[in-house]
Amino acid sequence: MILQSERLSTLLSEEQKVDSNSLERQFAHHLEYTVGKNKYNIKNEDVYKALGHTVRDFLIDRLNITNEKYRSENPKKVFYFSLEFLMGRTLGNALISLGLYDPITAMLKNFGLDLKEILEFEMDAGLGNGGLGRLAACFLDSMATLNIPGFGYGIRYDYGIFNQLIANGAQLEMPDHWDANGIPYEIIRTDVAYSVGFYGHTETRITGSGRIVYEWIPAETVLAAAHDYPVPGFNTNTVNYLRLWTARSSEEFNLDYFNHGDYMKAVQDKSISENISKVLYPNDTTEQGKALRLKQQYFMVCASLQDIMESHREAGGTWATLPSKVAIQLNDTHPSIAIAELMRVLMDLEGMDWEEAWAICTKIFAYTNHTVLPEALETWKVSLMELLLPRHMQIIYEINRRFLEEARAKGVLQDHEIMEVSIIQEGHEKRVRMANLAVIGSHKVNGVAALHSELITKTIFRSFFLLFPEKFNNKTNGITPRRWFIQSNPSLASLVAKKIGPSFASNLDKLRDLEPFANDADFRNDFQKVKDHNKIELAKLIKGETGITVDPTSMFDVQVKRFHEYKRQLLNILRVIALYRRIKENPSIAVTPRTVIFGGKAAPGYYMAKLIIRLINNVAQVVNNDKDVAGRLKVIFLPNYRVSLAEKIIPGTNLSEQISTAGTEASGTSNMKFMLNGALTIGTLDGANVEMAEEAGDENIYIFGLKTEEVFSVKRNGYNPQDYIYKNVDLSRLLIMLRENYFCPGEPGLFMPIHDSVYYTDTYLLMADFEAYDKMQIKIAKDYLDKDTWAKKAIYNVARAGKFSSDRTILQYAKEIWNVPQVPTEPPKSLFKLG
Repeated sequence: MILQSERLSTLLSEEQKVDSNSLERQFAHHLEYTVGKNKYNIKNEDVYKALGHTVRDFLIDRLNITNEKYRSENPKKVFYFSLEFLMGRTLGNALISLGLYDPITAMLKNFGLDLKEILEFEMDAGLGNGGLGRLAACFLDSMATLNIPGFGYGIRYDYGIFNQLIANGAQLEMPDHWDANGIPYEIIRTDVAYSVGFYGHTETRITGSGRIVYEWIPAETVLAAAHDYPVPGFNTNTVNYLRLWTARSSEEFNLDYFNHGDYMKAVQDKSISENISKVLYPNDTTEQGKALRLKQQYFMVCASLQDIMESHREAGGTWATLPSKVAIQLNDTHPSIAIAELMRVLMDLEGMDWEEAWAICTKIFAYTNHTVLPEALETWKVSLMELLLPRHMQIIYEINRRFLEEARAKGVLQDHEIMEVSIIQEGHEKRVRMANLAVIGSHKVNGVAALHSELITKTIFRSFFLLFPEKFNNKTNGITPRRWFIQSNPSLASLVAKKIGPSFASNLDKLRDLEPFANDADFRNDFQKVKDHNKIELAKLIKGETGITVDPTSMFDVQVKRFHEYKRQLLNILRVIALYRRIKENPSIAVTPRTVIFGGKAAPGYYMAKLIIRLINNVAQVVNNDKDVAGRLKVIFLPNYRVSLAEKIIPGTNLSEQISTAGTEASGTSNMKFMLNGALTIGTLDGANVEMAEEAGDENIYIFGLKTEEVFSVKRNGYNPQDYIYKNVDLSRLLIMLRENYFCPGEPGLFMPIHDSVYYTDTYLLMADFEAYDKMQIKIAKDYLDKDTWAKKAIYNVARAGKFSSDRTILQYAKEIWNVPQVPTEPPKSLFKLG
């Protein structure tokens, strides 16, 4: 057995080894001269900073090698535009990718320090809300590992996704000042800054040749300053970067106002300008919040396009060669204003005519859609767009006019379908449909799972699909095995490497070689020991975070993800209530011990999601203090779910809950992470669960509930949740418990909105799926008692998870959408080795 305390990697050859003496000197230098400390007054914080700067040196060396390679070969590059990058912690991942994990571990040990303790000091870079941002982070890792010239562009928010506290069972939001202790590996590019305009008006003039020329005169400008975050590839010299923009005032300080005593006015412009990059997802329930969100989107794309075009010019490129050298992927609709911005630059600043500019534009952009829910497709008031970006609104109108003419000329759409594909949503208050702009302005549009990609062509983008079916394709999401297996589950990764070799780290399909060992009793025993060890570690974490003691031999049943009604955390806790009631009514009933673990954040303004969190915590308070269920059922809510917490939860999980209503989840990626780490899945046939079932085999996954077409049929036929409630005793009784305030005796009526939502409307069909979900959970409880068979199923899940590597996804993007090459550099001297 390989325990987590053992070395992650083994035996670097002599030519691959890092000189330990020079590494120590480098670290000591940064500790003394960069951080300003010596061995007599250092703290873990100082060691982290010195270590970060030491690693930064290695990163910059390889970044320079990579940039020189790109300069000499001038390959086509891809730029990933995303308003979210949920990077988590960087240092440990960088050590693994650079082959420095063991040398650094040994070096710190010589100083009497523990690397794992030092890594815990790093705060998560929570610059994203959930799967969208985490996917972007995985993609950057894969691009670097595959030697693809790919770079991320986003915003360096001062405050990321909020820190979640739980008080009296309720979620409280606290600011996430993720960079409060400094970011040692960050590279501040003081020489890279661009002006970004807002508001103002558009002027027109006619040239001597009769051409109409437009000029936007902004009334407000801010500066976008670049901060780079190196992204190292695994066991390669390639280091790409994520470039994040921070807002700076074009006028730092008004001395005249200050000298006249108006001290607030002297810095007002600076404060207003820098609000743009202040916080991830400002509250957009107010008009000011909406304007700030649109400002953020334009701020990011405007600066990024200027940066891309500057690099293109420096490489000797022309506008005609732009599509052969640049690909831009729009990660959801948030950056889709880039289409109008590029058109503005090409026409207004570079003097192109419309047709030439549009031909370039549509060859460069591709768009990834992440939702099947119409209400989740972003729209902006025309009046806001006209105010904030007047020239862009003119361009959008013209894009729409020309497109609708083309659509009508094809003759395949009815009048109501023409209205559906229009960028402008007519009505009392006109709105700009950003998804429609993205589809029209991109040469490819992809979904993120096979089911999702099929659904968007039948639902939200059906009319577009009728017009140009060749645009649409699928790119099933993936996860990076470097973070989500090697880093997060080193014991299991090492065990696997000893059986099949280490090549799966960069070719996850190699995990198929593990399949024969599912029938090896000794391997199953070692596999189970690793899982048991990970569960003991998770139990310690739960005790430390919540004060609650859990039994690590119980089934760890986990649902951790962003809170939304369609993800159906409510279905899970309602089933927990039903199980609790059964035990209370029959204390002698045989029950497989189960610890049900929840984690996740609800958007601050999402009332129902926050109320579900409150219900979970109130149920936990009752269940965990009831002696009748002691040793058989525990409910845990782990606060402040984030990447670094996921890395600790997922390896210790037995059962992964992926129970969204069929046809609502685009893909999901947490489902893939659990599968790779040896958890079995209970889920609906939704998102990537469909492909997971195909890969794992029906016997190794627990699928229940209505299928997508059945969901649509039930709703068409007039769904009434009470038809299901009155046929199911458990449902009827648990709803009575909610009505009678069983879990909120001191606050009568607290959970009636939840009761009423499932009793009267039940938008996400919890009542329709409850019985099937409950029966499957009963089967799972029985199956879990056969530990040997459970381990065999878990091994098959690991062995068949290869498809869900983000390396596979990125290679498909590179070949089928971006047409970008792999540009390998010389192999590095230090490699990370498993085994």
